[in-house]
Amino acid sequence: MNFRYSFFIDLPDNSHLMEIKYLEYKVRNGDTLKSVASRLGMTGEELKLFHNSHCQKMDWVWFENLNEVKMLLVPTHFQTEKEKEQERKNRLPSAVLSDSFFAKTYDVWEAIEGSFQPDVKMNYTIDLNLRKDQMLLTYAQKDFKSDGNIPGDKVSDLSMACMKSIMPIDFTLDHQGRICGFSDHKKITAIFAGQRKELEDFYTGEITKKYVDSFEHNILDERFLLQQFQSTLLFQTLFPEMKWFHRKTSWTEVFYFFQNSFPVQCHMEIEQENEDDHLLITTLKGKITDWCSSREILWGIRPDEMSSGDFTLKYTTHKKNKNLLHAKASLILKYEEESIHQHNITITQR
Repeated sequence: MNFRYSFFIDLPDNSHLMEIKYLEYKVRNGDTLKSVASRLGMTGEELKLFHNSHCQKMDWVWFENLNEVKMLLVPTHFQTEKEKEQERKNRLPSAVLSDSFFAKTYDVWEAIEGSFQPDVKMNYTIDLNLRKDQMLLTYAQKDFKSDGNIPGDKVSDLSMACMKSIMPIDFTLDHQGRICGFSDHKKITAIFAGQRKELEDFYTGEITKKYVDSFEHNILDERFLLQQFQSTLLFQTLFPEMKWFHRKTSWTEVFYFFQNSFPVQCHMEIEQENEDDHLLITTLKGKITDWCSSREILWGIRPDEMSSGDFTLKYTTHKKNKNLLHAKASLILKYEEESIHQHNITITQR
């Protein structure tokens, strides 16, 4: 091909130069859009659209034959739709859970604001150990603080001590990366039974006995205990389905907007953007589509009116290492267009 020159454009609002990769091709006798395009790996329609989008209107090409057309603007590097899709996939995390997706440690920050409860701000650290060959994940939570301080009241301290006594917990995962069960539920209950006396000796009193009785009763119910974890905003954010990253069209997903309530269906949309050469940001936005009110979601009873709620998940992943660097979630329940419950969470790889 007889190409003449390439062009460079100085972007007015940037300090760097961006190359526009196209050349002038001098049309020869017998050339058609199809014949020129085929040498570039394009269709005639793709070449026509490319040329017309880069030249002045008086130089547009309309027909397959190139009679009286003196030159065509052609790309120096053209990607087919298949090549573009493969390049997109290369930036994404694996479509199934990989060994490298989770880091060992994440710092978590949560804030809850609501009309029916005091505002809560807390931060803590979680440790993860994924054994992909067994589809097992060991989870431990530590260093819990409320408003930047270690809780000083007896009930909060006892609550954390009870949870700490059964950590770490081994969860089973599916190939999409979602928590689906316990590796050994009986081991969890046995560990707590063995530490119960020590807890009651340290935290004496009737309140301690009632709380420990309630805690033990709850963890004995395997299904209930699993749902307590699965319905948290933390678990719904930290353990996404890997196929979410590969979605290109809208879909319906089920989420818990409030722990101890029922799951609601959400209409989901996806947006992806390249933060830089190394990072990919995937944003999932959802709206409740179930017929239920925001207040009833809080109370855990299904009614007959439409709810109003928004759910946003944002993931930052590394294009090369395919691991999760950062995750954010925002959940808002509304009543008559006014927020009655907000829950935000930020998860950052340490």
